[in-house]
Amino acid sequence: MKVSRVGFENVLTAVYTDKKNLTGATCLIFPEGATGSAIVLGGGATTRGFDSLRPEGAPTKIYALGVVGGSAAGIDALQGVTRYLREEDIGLEIDNVKVPTLAGAVIFDLFVGNPVAPSAEGIYRSCIEAKKEVPLGRYGAGTGATVGKLFTVKYASSGGQGYVEEDLGACRVGCLCVVNAFGDVKRNDVIVAGTKDPNTGDFANTALKMRHGILRKVKNITGDNTTVCVVLTDAALSKAEAYRVAVMAASGMARAIDPVWTVYDGDVVVVLSIGSKRIHYLQIGAVASKLVEECIVLAVSP
Repeated sequence: MKVSRVGFENVLTAVYTDKKNLTGATCLIFPEGATGSAIVLGGGATTRGFDSLRPEGAPTKIYALGVVGGSAAGIDALQGVTRYLREEDIGLEIDNVKVPTLAGAVIFDLFVGNPVAPSAEGIYRSCIEAKKEVPLGRYGAGTGATVGKLFTVKYASSGGQGYVEEDLGACRVGCLCVVNAFGDVKRNDVIVAGTKDPNTGDFANTALKMRHGILRKVKNITGDNTTVCVVLTDAALSKAEAYRVAVMAASGMARAIDPVWTVYDGDVVVVLSIGSKRIHYLQIGAVASKLVEECIVLAVSP
């Protein structure tokens, strides 16, 4: 098992892997809180607590962000994170009360293992054992992830999760990606994971097939693919700046996944500030774009 280390002092990672049912969850915990913004690009996203990440909303702190398998039912499993935050007395202070605010997004992995959501109890225990490392590939929320589903999941490649960081000196930027994409994943425009040709087993090149009118035959399924990218920085960002960084970071997703942001995808980019260091947000955006691209490739080829 390969891992990436999280260099931020005020971030913990909780990774729950259910190898029996081929599902799981990956949660980032922020004991001191995080603020930011998000952009939803795919046509089939399922989220929780994203109101605080809307660019026009108030800069309300969240104390965890979870990515969980199990599709819509996985949202309920995030109660394991809420339980942990309550027990640790972590949350948004409102007078004499602490509210364990968090955000979450799900991926659809029900066609891979048993069609069940991760256990809230398992997620809770992973929070208790939270560390500073992210296992790469098919662990956590990436356990049942797949890539390239033009010809259904039967001819898909393995997806997964990745984490990368870059120290800019003035601040640090990190990126967590859980990759469960409809399209193919590319490195330098070469497919490294994606739809397999049913006859040859070679990569079919989803985008090329679609340009020639070969489209998905399963018409009544949407939203069964999602790539979630979470960009972290210890630089101070306003909500407007975080939103612009998210837009810039999404360009890295477009370079790494082809096609991307389809009606079958629930793609989301979240940008969170967890510090007060000073650096121009456009520099962070340029770095985030590169890290998202690298992280997506790493997730499918650890």
